[in-house]
Amino acid sequence: MMRPKNSLVLVCVTIAFAQTAELAPVVSKPVSRTVDLPGELLPFLSVSLHAKVPGYVERVLVDRGSMVKQGDLLVTLSAPELKTQIVETESKVQAAESDRRQAEAQLAAVQSTYERLKKAAETPGAVAGNELILAEKQVDATQELVRSRRQAATAAQSVVEARKELEAYLTITAPFDGVVTDRFVHPGALAGPGAETPLLVIQQVSHLRLVVPVPEEDVGGVAAGASVPFRVPAYPERKYTGTVARIAHALDPKTRTMPVELDVFNRDGSLAPGMYPSVGWPVRRARPALFVPRTSVVTTTERTFVIRISDGRAEWVDVRKGAADGDLIEVIGNLRPGDMVVRRATDELREGAAMPH
Repeated sequence: MMRPKNSLVLVCVTIAFAQTAELAPVVSKPVSRTVDLPGELLPFLSVSLHAKVPGYVERVLVDRGSMVKQGDLLVTLSAPELKTQIVETESKVQAAESDRRQAEAQLAAVQSTYERLKKAAETPGAVAGNELILAEKQVDATQELVRSRRQAATAAQSVVEARKELEAYLTITAPFDGVVTDRFVHPGALAGPGAETPLLVIQQVSHLRLVVPVPEEDVGGVAAGASVPFRVPAYPERKYTGTVARIAHALDPKTRTMPVELDVFNRDGSLAPGMYPSVGWPVRRARPALFVPRTSVVTTTERTFVIRISDGRAEWVDVRKGAADGDLIEVIGNLRPGDMVVRRATDELREGAAMPH
């Protein structure tokens, strides 16, 4: 029976390839490399300041770019209605205190009368029994009056203190050391808690957050406390460093990356929120990876594989490619360290072909 010419050609090519195939071992070694990842610098603290009580802006003591310290006065407001309410409430407090003192004096008088009658009643027939009962009821009624006057005075004082606390909000101070990055208000403007636009925006820039979206395949090597270098376009000749401080431990489903925050101390003020650094991210794996020569990996329209020599025959082993390392490339598949694969593989070497010993 005659063999088709194409089959004869394929067999001849396979035999010739097998006779000249050079083999290479599968190598196991730790993965340690650096990849450039984009990052974004953010302020460590950022706050939009709003007025807590309605009022008119009297003074604005800072402007965009002003450096402030915690507790510095930034804005003062004026609220005439609130001042009027405080004065009225203080008058009510004074009236309530006067009523309280008057009731307490009245209580002292009726108690004194009751005590004298009680003492006199020890002598039979000196005081009528009904008179002593009436005196005792008058003491009880006056005590209740004193309690109500005290409560009224306390309530009025509480209202005064609450309104004075609100008055304290007419002076707006810096909540932390930072810089005024935006100013939206001028003297004469009406401000209040319902306004959408803030008065000022303050950011802490001496301490920054560098947020780096780390790809899914590289999150295994993220180590808290690691020092990571980065550069910014504004100063390409300078090298900065940040410390890994906060790890999200969750991937963004859209980008398949995990946000990692680095602490950056901006001592000379050369960095600013909104910059996009290039981060030299260290990639480390918890376990060693398997590497083969780049030329050992064959990619077709159907599969990606290496050709392993097992018991003298060619075996196609499906793999996924990982990180490159010089002339080697990481492969993930059913391989073990020390397996021998064809160095310059091609799909012309068919699976199952005999290899010379």
